[in-house]
Amino acid sequence: MFLNNFFNKRVNPVFFAILVLLSLNSNAQQPVDFVNPFIGTSNYGATFPGPIAPRGMASISPFNVAGPQNLPLEKDSRWLSNPYVYENTFLTGFSQVNLSGVGCPELGVLLLMPTTGEVETNHLKYGTTYSKEVAKAGYYTSTLDKYNIKAEFTTSKRVGVSKFTFPKGQSNILLNLGLGLTNEQGAMVKIVSSTEIEGMRSVGSFCYNSPEAAYPVYFVAKFSKPADNFGVWKKPTTYKGLEAQWMGYNGKTRLMDASKKMVAGDSIGTYFSYKFDKIETVEVKVGVSYVSIENARENLEKETSNKSFNDVYEESYTAWNNLLSRIKVEGGTKDDKTVFYTALYHTLIHPNTLNDYNGEYPEIKTGNIGKTKGTRYTVFSLWDTYRNLHQLMSLVYPQQQSNMIKSMLEMYDENGWLPKWELNSTETFTMVGDPASIVITDTYLKGIKDFDVEKAYEAMLKSADQIENNPLRPGLKDYIEKGYLTTENGGSVSTTEEYNAADYSIALLAKELGKKEDYKRFKNRSISYRKLFDKNLKLLRPKNKDGNWYEPFDPLAGANFTKNVGFIEGNAWQYAFMIPHDILGLKKLMGGNKGFTKQLQKVFDEDQFDMANEPDIAYPYLFNYVRGQEWRSQKLVKKLVKQYFKNTPDGIPGNDDTGTMSAWLVYSMMGIYPIAPGEPKYTITTPMFDKITIQLDTTYYKNNELIIERESNSNGNIQHILLNGKKHNSYFINHKELVEGKKIKIILK
Repeated sequence: MFLNNFFNKRVNPVFFAILVLLSLNSNAQQPVDFVNPFIGTSNYGATFPGPIAPRGMASISPFNVAGPQNLPLEKDSRWLSNPYVYENTFLTGFSQVNLSGVGCPELGVLLLMPTTGEVETNHLKYGTTYSKEVAKAGYYTSTLDKYNIKAEFTTSKRVGVSKFTFPKGQSNILLNLGLGLTNEQGAMVKIVSSTEIEGMRSVGSFCYNSPEAAYPVYFVAKFSKPADNFGVWKKPTTYKGLEAQWMGYNGKTRLMDASKKMVAGDSIGTYFSYKFDKIETVEVKVGVSYVSIENARENLEKETSNKSFNDVYEESYTAWNNLLSRIKVEGGTKDDKTVFYTALYHTLIHPNTLNDYNGEYPEIKTGNIGKTKGTRYTVFSLWDTYRNLHQLMSLVYPQQQSNMIKSMLEMYDENGWLPKWELNSTETFTMVGDPASIVITDTYLKGIKDFDVEKAYEAMLKSADQIENNPLRPGLKDYIEKGYLTTENGGSVSTTEEYNAADYSIALLAKELGKKEDYKRFKNRSISYRKLFDKNLKLLRPKNKDGNWYEPFDPLAGANFTKNVGFIEGNAWQYAFMIPHDILGLKKLMGGNKGFTKQLQKVFDEDQFDMANEPDIAYPYLFNYVRGQEWRSQKLVKKLVKQYFKNTPDGIPGNDDTGTMSAWLVYSMMGIYPIAPGEPKYTITTPMFDKITIQLDTTYYKNNELIIERESNSNGNIQHILLNGKKHNSYFINHKELVEGKKIKIILK
């Protein structure tokens, strides 16, 4: 029903006919052609359907979360974390910088909006419904019903390109600098000429807790046709395009001489008006930068100068297809390929590029401008992505992953600390734990070693051992002295487990680097969760400062973002097995294989598994640790993929968390999963395609490809695993075996 409504509501019948024809010959389609950017735009997925280049700085999204005809935002503020919600129908513009799959509001600013008739600057009045909506990788289009304007969009890495087809009569292009998802306000805009504007917009305070608060995003917009009339507005007054003098901007308040070409403040914007005597098209290129207006202009010129809309789209399409083609799948249905390649697409959005074309970027905390010869990445949602996304990058895109580690180390040089949840060179300190240490170890142990590992190790030790003024590990004194955080620290059990996971990764890297004493110390620290194990409940539970159990204790409290003194975004069941580095120890606590299996199965039987959040994301695979019970993992993973990941707008089970949910799906459909973050190994389950060919980067790996094959059967349970034709007697495989193995064949019963 939802899918029928999806097509009836959105898709141009002609385009749908083309899709049908293509589906009849799906072998002719490229991986990029299977991407459906509408997936994740409902059910709090927080993705957006508009275009972005791979790892792009600029991105364009229809902005439909402001208006009386939309969902009641005051009743559910989670909708405010993304610029577009599939069910909404009232559009107020197209934002030029956006985040994908996050749970807090930020960016969603620089809103372009085409209109006709007299200039109207109130978004509630100029907003409109829309139709004929189509989204592909690198391209989005819709028709604005009130104005009969066709709007089309594509992007280069740092430039958004818009194409508006106007009817005869007066037409306008507005740039609204007041609307947005950010918690900050304040902007400035200057009309340079009848074809160009420049300015900045303040953004920041992600999740309301960033100490750095506001920072600027700069822009330059160029129009393909000179406007007949132009001006600026600062509510409620509109000024026409006459000469003016810039009087200065203090970041929050206002400009002013009676400004006609320049304005600053909170609710401001510009308009460019045209009088067309026939149908006409205007293209607008918006270059962005986090360094300066000059860099935004250079980004625009270097990336899109003398290029048409179609030229830019073709480049974006090719870039996407090249990256998505690193994994080729055969077999499966069209929907299977669509959810798979859309998930892979979502993993290639964040972390995204921060540096400008000339290599400049804002350093974290220092206020200085740095410069890189590679790529400075940003948006490190590490509490999410340390579990699987970075492992996927290491396997399929190791050069990108190497640059991500180098970006983290640059942040350490600038800020004194590794990132925790970094966003555009601000540290938000969102969520708990010390996840960068896990990502660094995991990357290095997989053979990606072209970074300064001694500096990385130094940074890891600092976060693990510095008790005072440690922003990454609050409560560290209790953790070191007692082995756990107490109820005086929020999310005490969850945070203890996160510190354990980080300490285990430090131990692994210490062992690799020959630091034996550190290895022993951190290995012992990594199993301190055992002090929080309640042998009667067979669950972890919080303890008070005096060492006694916290009372009253409800193991179910904390699910669905409700409060629980011991847990962050989960309950005792959803954190009971989040110790993948010590499953053997956990099994002993739970009474051996039988007790472990029984307790793990309860998570699923009693509806305590949460597919929409990270703490228990690996649980379906944990049955592989019990010989003879591996069939449970095979059955569960297949069921969860079909249940939660679909070729529909609600086809992601919750926030994509900058690609983490999508990475889970990519791995699950390939039949392998990085079960223990930090440890270079995977566990095996049933692939969901007949053949998967992963193109390997020979800069880092000996072979140029890895093939995973399956033999079809009636029930999908694994009988044998063959590695290069020889029987592999384990449901686990280390990274070196995998990338040097050439072919894994799964024989099914």
